Formats: sequence, structure tokens, C-alpha cells
Amino acid sequence: MAKKRNQQPSVNKPKDDGALRLADVLGEDVLSKLKEAKQELSQAEAKAEEARMEQALKDKKEREANKSFAELLDEYDGKTRKY
Repeated sequence: MAKKRNQQPSVNKPKDDGALRLADVLGEDVLSKLKEAKQELSQAEAKAEEARMEQALKDKKEREANKSFAELLDEYDGKTRKY
């Protein structure tokens, strides 16, 4: 038996009942300034994320370079036993 699907009205249709949107109230110049600020913020976040990743990589390389012989031996202990 096939189940009947409930048909839902399309949600994507904008309501045109005379209500004002935020874009209408603010005006084009304020709206463009907000969009520009949003774009600048997203660029700043991307740069901060990239800097964080670079710093983490630098820290990892520094830790690897400063390992003692005992730490290196502990890491490769299992691999050297079979030779």
C-alpha cells in the first residue's frame, strides 16, 4: 500500500502583505555598508584562521626539533625491534 504524502505549500514564496522588510527600512546606502562590513569581517576571520594554522604548524615543527633522544627512541621503539 502506498502512503499518501501530505502536500505542504511552498515555503520559499515571499509574503507580499504590505509588511516592510528591514532592507526597505534601512535604505540602500546603509544596507551596502552592512554588506561591506560583513565581507570585511569574513576576510578578517579567514586571515585569523590561516594565522592560527600557521602558528600551530610552526609549534609542531619546533616541538619535533626539540625532542630528546629518549623521546625519539620511545616513538620508534616498536619499529626498531623487528630489525
